[in-house]
Amino acid sequence: MTFYEFARGLCRIYLKTFRRWQVEGAENLPSKGPVILAANHVSYLDPVALGCAFDRQVHFLAKEELFRIPLLGWIIDHLGAFPVKRGAGDRGAIRASLEILHNGGCFGIFPEGGRNKTSQLLLPFKAGAAMLAAKSGAPVLPVALIGTSGFSGKVIVRVGKPISFPIEADGRAGKEELENFSREIVTAITEMLEERP
Repeated sequence: MTFYEFARGLCRIYLKTFRRWQVEGAENLPSKGPVILAANHVSYLDPVALGCAFDRQVHFLAKEELFRIPLLGWIIDHLGAFPVKRGAGDRGAIRASLEILHNGGCFGIFPEGGRNKTSQLLLPFKAGAAMLAAKSGAPVLPVALIGTSGFSGKVIVRVGKPISFPIEADGRAGKEELENFSREIVTAITEMLEERP
């Protein structure tokens, strides 16, 4: 058993016991091959709820400052996360993300770029998820995370159908194509967020 599997097992026990965790549509995740999980982000619990929803390992970006915190840095490093410099075009993080996808891995991303602390359903999406899909050819799996804020209440993970970038994966998508694809992801997540529990 890997450290990731051990940690995921413990987190699943917590989510099932204390947060009445429910996953809908997990079967939409391909059993193999590259895939990008794109989800809304309101809570520190979001990466845990997203990663626990699937049997495949999910890799994430994390703020590079978190890797400097004793113990926490060791944990997130051993969970397969890798650092990113927020607010800058971190080429190393982009390369690492693409390498995971090129190796057939599962990559989780929060396209809002940070936690949504507003009353809006979603913040405007950054182009990262669309750009990774264009460059790698990996489908995007839209995911709605519901009830993750606070310390109590039911947590629901809703997984939509995969969405593929509409052009050949050569990395040459223009700004308009990236924006259109981002809007498609936004629409899919919004529809799942608006469904009644």
